[in-house]
Amino acid sequence: MTMLITHRRAVLSGFAGLTLSGCATGPLIEPPGFTPLRIAPLRMEMSRLTKITVCTRPFRAAGPRLDVEMVGDKRVVHNYGHGGAGWSLSWGSAEVATQRALDVGARDIAVIGCGAIGLTTALTLQRAGAKVVIYAKDRAPETRSARATGAWSPDSRIADETRVSPDFPALWEQMARRSFATLQTYVGLPGDPVAWSDRYALYDTPFANPLPDMRRDPDEIPFAGYGDRLDGLTPRSTELPAGSHPFPVARVRRGTAMQFNVAELMHLLTRDFLTEGGHIEPMEFHAPADLARLPQRVIVNCTGYGARALFRDETITPVRGQIAWLAAQPEVRYSLRYRGVNVLSRPDGIVVQKMGDSDMWGYGLADETADRAEAEQAIGTIAALFPHQS
Repeated sequence: MTMLITHRRAVLSGFAGLTLSGCATGPLIEPPGFTPLRIAPLRMEMSRLTKITVCTRPFRAAGPRLDVEMVGDKRVVHNYGHGGAGWSLSWGSAEVATQRALDVGARDIAVIGCGAIGLTTALTLQRAGAKVVIYAKDRAPETRSARATGAWSPDSRIADETRVSPDFPALWEQMARRSFATLQTYVGLPGDPVAWSDRYALYDTPFANPLPDMRRDPDEIPFAGYGDRLDGLTPRSTELPAGSHPFPVARVRRGTAMQFNVAELMHLLTRDFLTEGGHIEPMEFHAPADLARLPQRVIVNCTGYGARALFRDETITPVRGQIAWLAAQPEVRYSLRYRGVNVLSRPDGIVVQKMGDSDMWGYGLADETADRAEAEQAIGTIAALFPHQS
């Protein structure tokens, strides 16, 4: 499993509650000219909980569905099943779908779905010269994409490495690199739709906590990890010397990667699509035969997890993910992972998400009922890192 470790501008101002002398790594011994890392503490308190959201990610063992089929007289290009990598692969996947939608010469295209994949596909088609209408039951913030964690994670539950076609890793790399390049163009825009974030990986032992053997149980899925194909695309993580950080743990690594302000990014993409001549029409589909209602002869299906019911696609397996949202802390400009819990600081709140020791957490679970006990456990795990804030 590839652990994403992210990094934003060095943040950082001192706070009285975050001294170094009480860390498990021992008291700080400063060499000449040494400046200890100081960061704003996270306020991990249940009293700051604003909401709990749950989402089901659409995992397909063979990877995203990007094939073409005829449904009656409609040419349907599929673009769904990205697992936990929808936002991260959206622009590259949209480029693949666009090529397949336009290769028969049609320029009047329908897109079904208004999440990350639907919006980026519609914009890519539009910018390639197509006239595009999005048909969708939900728009942001009701789509599942709006409930995403918001981390650059292009191989998060993207496929079963034993079930993909031989050419899939290269296709994945193509999509990841294309998406990365496009997402970079959103960095620095008002509202920070895409930004860089400091991210810390924390360990209780001097060595990286070993992950369980993903193959120990034949029922567990060996999720594909292709991070090494992007080697050099983002800065490497670095080890922080013992005593140089304020975390009460034995080992810390810090690195850099992108994260998304999902609410602002969805707003921006929707605005761009409409401003550039697109149209969004409310419509709900229950079966492939419903596509006959559309005037367009070419349709790109970007329904994500919804394709499981709409197209009776039993190859989609739900992977449940829950986020506990704490009130935003503008002074916190970093994220971290500790004991299987991810924390991302976003402008719209502090994201706290239990991941477990592997990406198997939530696999096969379609229940979207919020679990307060899970939220309390995740928040409590991180609260232990900031004892002076309790």
